[in-house]
Amino acid sequence: MLKHPAGKYQPFAPVNLCDRTWVNQTITQPPIWLSTDLRDGNQALIEPMNVQRKLQLFQMLVKLGFQEIEVAFPSASSTDFDFVRLLIEQQLIPETVTIQVLTQAREDLIRRTFESLQGAKRAIVHVYNATSPVFRRVVFGRDRLGTIDLAVSAARLIKHLAAEHPETDWHFQYSPETFTATELDFAKDICDAVTEVWQPTPHHKVILNLPATVEVATPNIFADQVEWMHRHLARRDSVIISVHPHNDRGCAIAAAELAQLAGAERIEGCLFGNGERTGNVDLVTLALNLYTQGIHPGLDFSQINDVARTIEDCTQLPIHPRHPYVGDLVFTAFSGSHQDAIKKGFAVQQPDALWEVPYLPLDPADVGRTYESVVRVNSQSGKGGIAFLLERECGLVLPRRLQIEFSQVVQQVMDDLGKELTAQDLWRLFEQEYLQATSPLKYVEHHSSKVLDGDAIAVTLQLQQQPIVIQGQGNGPIDAFIHALGLTIRVHQYEERSLEQGSNAKAVAFVELVAEFAQSPLHGVGIHTNIVTASILAVLSAINRGLQKMAQSQQVQVLQPLTKMK
Repeated sequence: MLKHPAGKYQPFAPVNLCDRTWVNQTITQPPIWLSTDLRDGNQALIEPMNVQRKLQLFQMLVKLGFQEIEVAFPSASSTDFDFVRLLIEQQLIPETVTIQVLTQAREDLIRRTFESLQGAKRAIVHVYNATSPVFRRVVFGRDRLGTIDLAVSAARLIKHLAAEHPETDWHFQYSPETFTATELDFAKDICDAVTEVWQPTPHHKVILNLPATVEVATPNIFADQVEWMHRHLARRDSVIISVHPHNDRGCAIAAAELAQLAGAERIEGCLFGNGERTGNVDLVTLALNLYTQGIHPGLDFSQINDVARTIEDCTQLPIHPRHPYVGDLVFTAFSGSHQDAIKKGFAVQQPDALWEVPYLPLDPADVGRTYESVVRVNSQSGKGGIAFLLERECGLVLPRRLQIEFSQVVQQVMDDLGKELTAQDLWRLFEQEYLQATSPLKYVEHHSSKVLDGDAIAVTLQLQQQPIVIQGQGNGPIDAFIHALGLTIRVHQYEERSLEQGSNAKAVAFVELVAEFAQSPLHGVGIHTNIVTASILAVLSAINRGLQKMAQSQQVQVLQPLTKMK
């Protein structure tokens, strides 16, 4: 690092807005949400999503309640183009949802974009060009007038192409890319020039999106920029001001919230902050921030674990364990004093009362989570110590969420015994909890084979001391086994690892299941020289552990589909 960075970097100049009003405003309603997970989020991935994953994510976004979804950059790749066509031709877009597509301000790309949208009932065409001095000078070699001409020409072409297809309800959006580094007077001029072409009305508004393409200043300066535009834009009553904050300075959440105070009505971002460089603004955190202030965000995150696992599956990116509201550890206290305060808070908290539990700004139950109080952290008995000893002494590397669950089992035993546990004690306890969970369903044997569409499996089990044989097919042996069981369960997480080396090495399989009969995820573990057998044992371990917590009559009801096979 330079000792005197001022010669290389300079602070961003403040906005001359002495009578700013945003500082006295309060957010009282949610913004219009636009998810750009399928576009901005997708282009930031090491491995962009294929059509199957994009469709899975699109369907989840619809289920969460997003009414505007940026689905693709159709002119950028055949995958994006084909995905838009898939949504339209197979009529996968609900009546309540408007899709948005992105294009640069170039004629060939705009025409290709409109080709992708043929037959759409309703669509937002989002066009952009960079407007900041460094882009005008270095990247495009255009002056102010040339940059405006580029935007205006694109706006005219978009209006013309839309008029050729009146069967579609068209909406237009313009972004002065790199807005935060653009002179405000020029940002206004170019936006006004575009809306002059489009001629919006209060009943059919256009969207002017003000992106922090690169976050270059503090959130208060961004708010000043937005308020300045809010005051000075022409046709303000016919314009929706949108913001698209990035997180280069780590302030995207604050910038988005302050921008709403300054007049922004719409926010573009991604779930969990995925996006280029340090990411887009995190829509989950923004929404739940509103929720903790007593404002329903209009998005349904009541099963946040399902959302997190879907995003991890589609993006192949992990969610940080300390991620606000969502991370695996955010409802976990390691400090003894924190645990004590939280437990006392829960003890007096009434279901219909104002939420006042220390250290927890949100009731975990509202997002489908639970409070997990873990053991104190030290080299012998803490979560980290337990994981260390099991790995060093037994070669067993536990997934993170299983570490958390097992540490609670250990804590209970430690409280009862009043002493620390050795590695051997931990292993015996682990066996008892996970590997010896063989009732009411016990594995006997299985036979698997390849079929045209995947795998077929026949499994012999013992249920109430009686053998039963179940059969199923799926895209793999585990999926086939799940189908064979006929229970309302699905695999959320699966991992397999080797415990030893050599031809007779044992494999360990870990599963995390979501079951209709269980209020929280179920973990199971299986160990065997055959990985398929280990996986079957792991699934049965999870199911048995869930059933063992239920009354006998409830077990009978859950197992009714299998009982008929006896």
